[in-house]
Amino acid sequence: MTMSEFNIRQKAWSAGLIVLFFVGWELFCLVTGMSDLILPRPSQVLATLFAKFWILWPHILQTLATTMLGFVLGVALGVVLGAIIGVSKVAYDTAYPLLVGFSSIPKVAVVPIFVLWFGSGTVPAVLTALSICFFPIVVNIATGLATTEPELEDVLKALGASKFDILWNVGLPRTMPFFFASLKVAVSYAFVGAVLSETVASNRGIGNVMMTASSNFDVPLVFAGLFVLAFLGVVLYVVFSLIEGQVTGWATRKNDLVAT
Repeated sequence: MTMSEFNIRQKAWSAGLIVLFFVGWELFCLVTGMSDLILPRPSQVLATLFAKFWILWPHILQTLATTMLGFVLGVALGVVLGAIIGVSKVAYDTAYPLLVGFSSIPKVAVVPIFVLWFGSGTVPAVLTALSICFFPIVVNIATGLATTEPELEDVLKALGASKFDILWNVGLPRTMPFFFASLKVAVSYAFVGAVLSETVASNRGIGNVMMTASSNFDVPLVFAGLFVLAFLGVVLYVVFSLIEGQVTGWATRKNDLVAT
């Protein structure tokens, strides 16, 4: 079996299992006579999504824009803090406990503070997305830098390389697999933060739509919002996976042995 045939078969199995999950969901609701107020069928959710898509579209764009802005700011902050913590023992001992403490705070408790400072709307959603997604970036960047082999650093220093040269030419490239792994986690966290804030302190976005639909007992619309969020998360995950494959292909485990 060639590598391409193996990949096609593997992806076909994965797609089949996903379809089987939704078919099972549909059959379960039909057989048990499950009420739409408890668990709507996937077909009902898709019908609601198509029927109200143009109503949902501005809210989808709002949530996507808010999430991506918070995500980009979170990545920038995470890279800077991770680089500082990864190369400085003093920064690690000082900043890392504070970051762990902040990350341990439930972000639903932080949203009212952002609303108090900036009012309801987009800014609290952006800040909530930022605050919930930057920590995985910090941890992975710091880990990648901290695990650089001391022997390699000694050789480069002996050749006259400065600390910045070692960081730029060895440390940062070495963190790329860690960095992209954290990106795929962080983008999901960013959606969680943005939607959380939209349910509490916004009159726009998918989170607000879901909260309004829930108060009106429109459960299919609530699930339609969940489907949209899941789809956006999967798309962004795939995008970062493709970029990761191009940038860090040298660190990707090969399946040659499995394929043969």
